[in-house]
Amino acid sequence: MQVLSLGINHETAPVEVREKAAFAAEDLACALQDIRSHKAVTEVTILSTCNRTELYCSLEHEDWKRVLNWFCAYHQLKDSDIEPYIYRHGGIDAVKHTFRVASGLDSMVLGEPQILGQLKQAFATAHQAGATGKILNRLFQHSFAVAKQVRTDTSIGASAVSVAFAAVNLAHQIFSSLKEQTVLLIGAGDTIELTARHLNEQGVGKMIVANRTVERAESLARGFKAEAIPLSELPERLSDADIVISSTASQLPILGKGAMERALKIRKHRPMFLVDLAVPRDIEPEVRQLNDAYLYTVDDLRGVVEENRKSRREAAVEAEKIIDIQGDDFMRWLQSLEGVPTIRALRDSSNALREVELERARQMLARGDDPEKVITELARALTNKLTHGPSAALNEASKNSNQQLLDAARRLFNLSDDSLD
Repeated sequence: MQVLSLGINHETAPVEVREKAAFAAEDLACALQDIRSHKAVTEVTILSTCNRTELYCSLEHEDWKRVLNWFCAYHQLKDSDIEPYIYRHGGIDAVKHTFRVASGLDSMVLGEPQILGQLKQAFATAHQAGATGKILNRLFQHSFAVAKQVRTDTSIGASAVSVAFAAVNLAHQIFSSLKEQTVLLIGAGDTIELTARHLNEQGVGKMIVANRTVERAESLARGFKAEAIPLSELPERLSDADIVISSTASQLPILGKGAMERALKIRKHRPMFLVDLAVPRDIEPEVRQLNDAYLYTVDDLRGVVEENRKSRREAAVEAEKIIDIQGDDFMRWLQSLEGVPTIRALRDSSNALREVELERARQMLARGDDPEKVITELARALTNKLTHGPSAALNEASKNSNQQLLDAARRLFNLSDDSLD
């Protein structure tokens, strides 16, 4: 039985290729059934996110081309359109790759935790669809345990590695809890969206999104139950905010010292925490001069972010050691399965011999034979029949000087050298 992982991600394929290879969530169950109906795999799980599409498979034979052919056919792609971007891993490399994905070591943001939830959902979908079995069930449960160990035993997720996360983390340190705070987000691009997501995870009390295009602000606000306002209302609403985080593409400052002075006066000089993530800056640097305004720029956060990235890279080295150990452990389990049919056959054969001899013994007892004689005959017959096959094979091995089989027999039957004299 072989384990295979095959796919594309943010490092191997541009977004226009990843779009074509993605699976919609509502189509996953049908896709899982389709690949199994083509007999390309015995077990399969499909992970599809904005940054990666991967198939995790259990195969009877290492035939990754059949999996790739199905993948291309399903998405109506030519092999030449996708094969340059495809990577594949087999055996222990596939196992370690799965562990690395679960632990966030293969993510665009090193150590990010979201991928673990996405992988768990992908496995749950496959499991519910009946597309997984003994191999993948064990692989994914092991992956989730490895991801937990990596987070527990290393500092891979302990520090912020994006300016958006760093900004929210700093706000959390200043206010200890964000549940009672109102946050004003200026802009509606990717950075502000990521900031809103982090704020939402921290349970912020209220969010207001201000943007020049109010439709875009409304679209972003809906996802987080926030309020959307046009940028023109900023002067009137500024005093509502305990925290202001800004990131727009404006070439000129949006928030000046005068507007901040008026807002602080309305707030009766309750402090305001401001983070300017924009380049060029959205907030006039003179705001720093105000006693109750605490302004940080993207440069203030970059040093923290880079130091944290360095810390995560160091933690990743420790995480790889964990993955090496756990990968070997999984492969030992997988290889042990190869002996199961032989063990089962040996037990079945032995049980069949036992039943034959037991029935013979019962018949002898029913005839009134001496019980001691019956027991002795039963033991003799079982011993002869159980050792006949191995003895014949060993005699043949001896004739053919097959020392390897003779040595294996000593280990298998736990025989000392003296017992073979």
